[in-house]
Amino acid sequence: MKTFITTCTFIFYFLCAAAQPTQHLLSDTLLREQKENVITASTIIQVENLGEDINTFHPEMRPTISADGNLLFFIRQNDPANIQYATVPNSQDIWYSTRDSLGNWSKAKHLSAKVNASQYNAVYWISPDLNTILLKGAFIDGQYLGMGVSMIKKRKDNSWTNAEMLKIRKLEKFSTTPQFGASMGHNGKVLLFYMTDKKGSFDNDIYVSFLEGNDIWTAPKSLGKKINLPDYNEMSPFIAADGVTLYFASDRPGGIGEMDIWMSKRLDDSWTKWSDPVNVGKPINTEGSEAFFTLDAGGEYAYLTSSNGAYGASDIVRVKLLEKVMPNPVVLVTGNVYNAKTKEPLSASLVYETLPDGTEVGTGVSSPVDGSFKIVLPYDKNYSIRAAADKFFAISENLNLDSLIKAGYKVIHKDLYLAPIEIGQVFRLNNVFFDFDKYSLRPESFVELDRVVNFLNEYPNIEIEMSAHTDSKGADEYNMVLSDNRARSVMEYILSKGIAASRIVSHGYGENKPVAPNTNPDGSDNPDGRQLNRRVEFKILKN
Repeated sequence: MKTFITTCTFIFYFLCAAAQPTQHLLSDTLLREQKENVITASTIIQVENLGEDINTFHPEMRPTISADGNLLFFIRQNDPANIQYATVPNSQDIWYSTRDSLGNWSKAKHLSAKVNASQYNAVYWISPDLNTILLKGAFIDGQYLGMGVSMIKKRKDNSWTNAEMLKIRKLEKFSTTPQFGASMGHNGKVLLFYMTDKKGSFDNDIYVSFLEGNDIWTAPKSLGKKINLPDYNEMSPFIAADGVTLYFASDRPGGIGEMDIWMSKRLDDSWTKWSDPVNVGKPINTEGSEAFFTLDAGGEYAYLTSSNGAYGASDIVRVKLLEKVMPNPVVLVTGNVYNAKTKEPLSASLVYETLPDGTEVGTGVSSPVDGSFKIVLPYDKNYSIRAAADKFFAISENLNLDSLIKAGYKVIHKDLYLAPIEIGQVFRLNNVFFDFDKYSLRPESFVELDRVVNFLNEYPNIEIEMSAHTDSKGADEYNMVLSDNRARSVMEYILSKGIAASRIVSHGYGENKPVAPNTNPDGSDNPDGRQLNRRVEFKILKN
């Protein structure tokens, strides 16, 4: 058990952990069903070396793959190009490679001194939108201070901000840990660490910390007895895109080699109750030592460090996962944020919430270069997604994954719009819902309408018209009455929250103001157009 710890020649332990830009996904709704690629226990699978463009006779370690699978960060040790190669033994710098549409990896490139600012550097995580990177080390304004984790963010000119450390309560309790590493959940609200509070011990445990608000993180909390066994080493945790499947390295009993990759499922929101850890088996685990396991959002391929058949001490490899150790499928949502009036791209904060409760489950940011974004959403929930920026009102979008069958990993393109706050501007409320042919508000609507209430409170001089619209199905008179009743229901909800009646009027327009054709040119039904025409909006009358 302790051989791995005491074997100084094995490169994993030189490290305390190891992201940049990729491509824009193309189609409106691109579906990749994992089931087409699923392999079973009877399938012969092999570990695939990523090749000479990434791996060299120098040790390559600690891969970090982007959510879309097209950007790979890793550590290269002792390369003469490393910034502190001449002065620091076993210096470790961050390198990266991108994957093209044919699946080929580019020649690895070395990141700048601004990112490789320490002696032993690493990328712990890159956000799905590729605009934020979690780095090893505590930095203030780019100056290295010691143990901890820091973030850098992309600027409009494609450069990166200075690294700034995350403020984590009571992290100093672990200041003497010989080893330290971290990773982050795709939602940007959960941090995982491996470390120990026992001075001089290499028996690490895995801890979790949560974003509190105001950029403060909670004190690290142990993942509990099933994950952290006494007198054994648990390290390099990775939480899959589903937010529940944990992979980690451990020298616990029942393994194949000195250090193996194990998998467990989170059973509740306490992060202390887990399923019994399962060894992911061969060929991922060998008689040697494995660590630093990572997956893209699709969960099809695992990337990790291996010494087996390496060009040097260790290489970056990938391998397909058996179905039994794969995470739950997720949806990768891609898109761009635009000014609804000018159609120009915008950099904005992204917020996604579950309906009907309105719980914020994740955040992100659109690119300051082109407004592009990527977020990862697990199935089984109904989501409201919106962008946020000063002097704009967000036109939120609805994505109901509770109604979709978990067929597999899916990529969906959905643009977001921010409308300027000015007289005459119309704001569509995509997350206001009614039952068929009814005008009573469904509970999922309240989160959206509360945003309107907050908006009116923030701008006390604004007056609005609340309107409702239908498609062309049904009699004109019936549609007019239905839309009028729906607009009135929305207005009454807003008034019930304390907004003065003088500031809002309601109007139903029936089918008279379509924004899309209800039928195709050949006369056939156009369901997408009808969906666009069935809507609730408000217009600013006075500012």
